[in-house]
Amino acid sequence: MSHDTTSPAPTSAADIAVLRWLVAATFIVILNETIMINAIPRLIVEFHITARSAQWLTTAFMLTMAVVIPVTGWFLQRVTTRQAFGLAMATFCTGTLIAALAPSSMFWVLIVGRVVQASGTAVMMPLLMTTLMSVVPEHDRGRVMGNVTLAMSVAPAMGPAVSGVILEYLSWRWMFGLVLPVAALIGLVGLARLKNVGEPTAGSIDVVSVVVSALGFGSLVYGLSLIGDHNAPVPPAALIVGGLVVVVLFVLRQLKLQRSGSPLLDLRTLTHRTYALSLSLMAVAFMGFLGTMILLPLYLQDARHLTTLQTGFLMMPGGLAMGLLGPQVGKLFDRHGGRPLVIPGSAGIVVALTLFTQVGLSTPYWAILGMHVLLMVSLAAVFTPVFTLGLGAVPPNLYSHASSLLGALQQVAGAVGTAISITVLSSRQTFLVDHGASKAAALVGGMQHAFIVSAALSVLVLALAVVLPGRLPAGSGGPHGTASEVDDLLGEAEALTAS
Repeated sequence: MSHDTTSPAPTSAADIAVLRWLVAATFIVILNETIMINAIPRLIVEFHITARSAQWLTTAFMLTMAVVIPVTGWFLQRVTTRQAFGLAMATFCTGTLIAALAPSSMFWVLIVGRVVQASGTAVMMPLLMTTLMSVVPEHDRGRVMGNVTLAMSVAPAMGPAVSGVILEYLSWRWMFGLVLPVAALIGLVGLARLKNVGEPTAGSIDVVSVVVSALGFGSLVYGLSLIGDHNAPVPPAALIVGGLVVVVLFVLRQLKLQRSGSPLLDLRTLTHRTYALSLSLMAVAFMGFLGTMILLPLYLQDARHLTTLQTGFLMMPGGLAMGLLGPQVGKLFDRHGGRPLVIPGSAGIVVALTLFTQVGLSTPYWAILGMHVLLMVSLAAVFTPVFTLGLGAVPPNLYSHASSLLGALQQVAGAVGTAISITVLSSRQTFLVDHGASKAAALVGGMQHAFIVSAALSVLVLALAVVLPGRLPAGSGGPHGTASEVDDLLGEAEALTAS
């Protein structure tokens, strides 16, 4: 089927309205993934807990996301857009309320609130991406995806800045108390104005796949989060290896179920080379992104003795730059394709992370600010085109599965990036302290080594960017793929399963 390029129809106003409310909801729920970072020191004092226990506020969130997201590919095909949106926002608001009211003597209640929050968040991101790919024509996706970048990428970047401002003047409870009415309003108004996109399909869920998925992804993320903890209840290596083995069993199960057309997470998405490349690039880039999100606040507050508010303000320009550039990057992608954006952006990531390896105790704050802005701008140039190219490479019936797989891998990549950064930092820091370095100097030395590892990983991002195509070939994936092309892809998948 050929593309009509003479007068391409723009995305309708009704469809833009649907996406606008989904973007607003996704932004507010994803913001909560990193909003707790700055609050950990205060929570340690108020709840009388250890730093490792406090870290569970972030770990439990990521763990729940990793467990729930693989199920969303199946779930989104069985319910309407409004049903999925309503359930996600109601669940998120319930979790937010639980967290806000958690008694100071019951830390576990706060953890429960975070888990419930994460269950709602896990549905929103795949819902947004699946809806976008279903209603936006291919020629307009870059522009629309650029706006979506605000929710997908800027929200985690803005989390520490927002929490820094709140914690400077209010109790930690207001991080939830201020979010709750905003989320509730977005949920109610969005539910009233949303329209359903597509039709639900009937089908049963494979309970074995759900259990295996939860055990595999959950063990993997939990094991990664325990790296560096000398008092871990279970050896991290055992959890990681066990998790990987169970994930392999999950993959084999899905390949078998694809023969009957009822997998929990359809892995035929990986038969599309552009999607597989995009998935790999996003995973490695997200590792560097979250690693930086962990390292910078530690450095600024523990080595340079900045307050949470000052830390938030220093990191805020990078997040804002990322958000403001998203729509412009999307427009440039529609006009010129991905390569003029992704390759320079990947090079910028390498440069920024390399510069961070030289940060010391006396590095000017303007230089740190510049490095952070460069990193965020470079990530903006990469995320929007890669999201668009990757999801656009699969046929419509696989959109929900492709976005779910991307979301699940992001959580695992985030856990890997955090684990690597903390492990390298702690190991080097201990070595330097044992050899007579001050606590601040040892922290800086550990951070420099952690950034060296991140910079080395970013070279892989650049290598993947070079082989990623600039545009999708006519008729590949998306709404423009022909029936025969989809049949061919199904045949390839069946051959892969049989082998």
